[in-house]
Amino acid sequence: MKKVAVIQSNYIPWKGYFDIIHDVDLFIFYDDVQYTKNDWRNRNKIKTTQGVRWLTIPVGSPEQRLICEVELNDNHWPRKHWATIQQSYSKAPYFRQYRDFFERVYTQTTWTNLSELNQFLIKTISSEFLGIRTEFRDSREFCLNGEKGDRLLDLLQQAAATLYVSGPLAKDYLNEQRFVDAGIKLVYKDYSGYPPYPQTFPPFEHQVSVLDMLFNCGPEAPHYIWGWREGAQAALKHDA
Repeated sequence: MKKVAVIQSNYIPWKGYFDIIHDVDLFIFYDDVQYTKNDWRNRNKIKTTQGVRWLTIPVGSPEQRLICEVELNDNHWPRKHWATIQQSYSKAPYFRQYRDFFERVYTQTTWTNLSELNQFLIKTISSEFLGIRTEFRDSREFCLNGEKGDRLLDLLQQAAATLYVSGPLAKDYLNEQRFVDAGIKLVYKDYSGYPPYPQTFPPFEHQVSVLDMLFNCGPEAPHYIWGWREGAQAALKHDA
């Protein structure tokens, strides 16, 4: 069975995004689709002394463009984001462990494309910090036909998927019978049950960037994303 997920790239996404990546054999960035304003593509949240705060990358206009076409022309946001991250997490237990990497990203690298930045961060965090071995590809590597659901199904078939892991919100628009007819099992990701972790600045908040977990939990981060679930399943088998 070949498990595949297809998702638009997000800016320093939350733990659930990496949970899906860990679930599959192949993760495909779906960035040749319409950019959506006020979404997770160019922003995410972190914890600060003043509570939850948005980190937003200015992307200008026009709105009618693909995610992969979004250019980054503002040169000031990286240092502003890095300053906010430092101020919020400098005293977190594992901040120093990841500091050099993120400092290079924000202060020593020039980013001109949103998709390129997002994909680089996601792939690096996955492989180097969370130990995920999933293969990454980009939808632009495929020659796709159709619109919306048909185009997605074409992508999955070309990727030889036999199981598709989708976000739960897709229940509202996916035609599940089309996947059955194509011989692809459709599974919706369940984001419930994540345990809280030691987090700076209570009260606890799940819906924040994975940076929060890295800086607070370090090498234990995978346990709070998927490891806890594996432990619970083992306990159920033992009790049975």
